[in-house]
Amino acid sequence: MAQNSTYNPALSGNPQSATARAYPNGNPDLGYNPVGVRNTDSAVALHRDKPVLHDYTSDGPAPGNLAFRWIYGSNVAAKNRDPRVQVVQYNEDSFVLRQNVCVHWEAPFTYLLFGNTGALLIDSGATAEARHYPLRETVDAIIARWGQARGRSKVPLTIALTSGEDVAQNQGLVQFAGRADTTIVPKPLEVMKRFYGLGKSWQAGVGKIDLGDRSIEVIPTPGTHKDGVSFYDPYCDFLFTGDFLFPGKINIGNDRDYLASLERLKAFTASRPVKWILGGHIEMMFVPGKYYPRFMSYKPYERVLEMTPSLIDEAIQYAREIQGKDMMLIRPDFALFNGVSPDQRTQVWPEGVPNINPPRPF
Repeated sequence: MAQNSTYNPALSGNPQSATARAYPNGNPDLGYNPVGVRNTDSAVALHRDKPVLHDYTSDGPAPGNLAFRWIYGSNVAAKNRDPRVQVVQYNEDSFVLRQNVCVHWEAPFTYLLFGNTGALLIDSGATAEARHYPLRETVDAIIARWGQARGRSKVPLTIALTSGEDVAQNQGLVQFAGRADTTIVPKPLEVMKRFYGLGKSWQAGVGKIDLGDRSIEVIPTPGTHKDGVSFYDPYCDFLFTGDFLFPGKINIGNDRDYLASLERLKAFTASRPVKWILGGHIEMMFVPGKYYPRFMSYKPYERVLEMTPSLIDEAIQYAREIQGKDMMLIRPDFALFNGVSPDQRTQVWPEGVPNINPPRPF
């Protein structure tokens, strides 16, 4: 029987759907889930006699939602009552976790991704002590709930870092020592290269982490750190870049490596769709070029986490400009620090960037 493409709320079975946009998936005129387009089989069966498998192939990025506000700390950190780890479920198989700003001022992000045979945790935050930063407890709870929904009693976990040298992203690693069914990517550079199969092709090859029909690609991106890597998820079309490219103060360790890695990312993304770049922190405010100083535990006017892939071109342009120079350079969505202290200041406001005074947070 042919389907009528005209939306008729009377046939929906729910009188509230007469508003049309209250239940958009039931209205074909809105363009959600058009006929014939594969996206994701994210609906989990309520009754099953075997583990549920997902098809991670999709036409375009898998649906998800980051439309919310991150917790942003307090003037008096001791009085903060927000969760120590904020958890946002982007979609059924992708989670974004943020460390409380009052636990550590950098408030790093970590990312938990699931496939049909395992899970991947990207980065591990800035605090080792589980009492203050219960990362493992949080990850274990998410995995247990996900495994129950998918009919799996065992979900192997891989933990990988965007940089083993970055103390804001590697401190929580100790919480997972001795955890069953867990693989921790080694931190020493040469061992890490071999783990990803990049021992002979570092800075040229691409490694992989197979989660079961969801394969995460590993791209060497040294520049801020010698061991820097970025991760690409072809399911959500996300590029995870740690502190290599993020909305904040990017402290360049080797400007030649940094520029070469940016150019490598540009070439990589030329053949792969990228919806968003997701870094390891947020330091920029919502007004162009303004950022929070170090050690701030109250950041109510942050920029959004996600960055567009066009910012790779902008980063390349200005990384070339500062190469070989000890200087900082401000852009609307990030600031480059090359050979200078992260507390360096400049009296030169960049041309073409609106100079807007942000509101005072007090």
